[in-house]
Amino acid sequence: MTEPLRTDYLTTSGPTAVAPITSETVVEYIDGLAAFLGGTANVIMQLSLRPVGRGVLESTVDSGKVTLHPIKRLRTTLSYLAVALLGSEQERAQYRDAVNESHRPVRSTSTSPVKYNAFDPTLQLWVAACLYWGIDDLYTRMHGPMDPAVAEAFYQYCARLGTTLQMRPEMWPADRAQFQRYWDENLPERGIEPDLRDYFNDLIDLKMLPRPIRFTFARLQRFLVTGLLPPHVRNEMRMTWTERDQRRFDRLLRAISAVHTRLPRQLRMFPINAYLFDVRRRIRLGKPLV
Repeated sequence: MTEPLRTDYLTTSGPTAVAPITSETVVEYIDGLAAFLGGTANVIMQLSLRPVGRGVLESTVDSGKVTLHPIKRLRTTLSYLAVALLGSEQERAQYRDAVNESHRPVRSTSTSPVKYNAFDPTLQLWVAACLYWGIDDLYTRMHGPMDPAVAEAFYQYCARLGTTLQMRPEMWPADRAQFQRYWDENLPERGIEPDLRDYFNDLIDLKMLPRPIRFTFARLQRFLVTGLLPPHVRNEMRMTWTERDQRRFDRLLRAISAVHTRLPRQLRMFPINAYLFDVRRRIRLGKPLV
């Protein structure tokens, strides 16, 4: 059953009236480009919650490791994002089952420094919160802030980023104001231990990809990741960032946005729409989703 979209904060007439956001209309507020620009920074934020980070570092599921299978990991991660935001209830349920199967072995052992379980809904709340924050942050940087009523409707819709797995709908902060309090209270508590920092630096520097790709894109990737991380997480990563860097970063995003917003909708949605098409093809052909 679809979780109901709260509408008590909306007016029914006047300039602030807004129609409920659906899987058909949400495409107006998401860009496929954000997955490339913000993906690695968002992973760092997600894994800065230590149980999530240890779960990735200690995982025995080799087929899901980005260091071993970077293309497959990109596919499964963006497919989840596509299904959570754009998929039908049936597609979300089918992807949930596939992710659950791969998550089953991901739990702490007696030697783990912290307890974790991939099915823990509180961990999934943090991951979903990072995904929403990243989407909203990049949208605002590239297009300016949404109308407040639209922003609230979009936020409510984004609960699907967590409820597509085990996060219960009532765990999602009730509105954007409460989400901001949750974010402000929890982000400063996140820390990055040395092993995880090394893992992140390898991701940033594209160590899992062939040398020509690393040589071409690693420097830009590090600049983008550093610019998109919140200052607290940036400090935890021991990265430096100057006012000059910020001005260069802002100019780069404005230039990208100026080109990107002029593209046809289907191109602006790429590769999210392509991964959704692939998921539907895999379902139709009975192929593994994860």
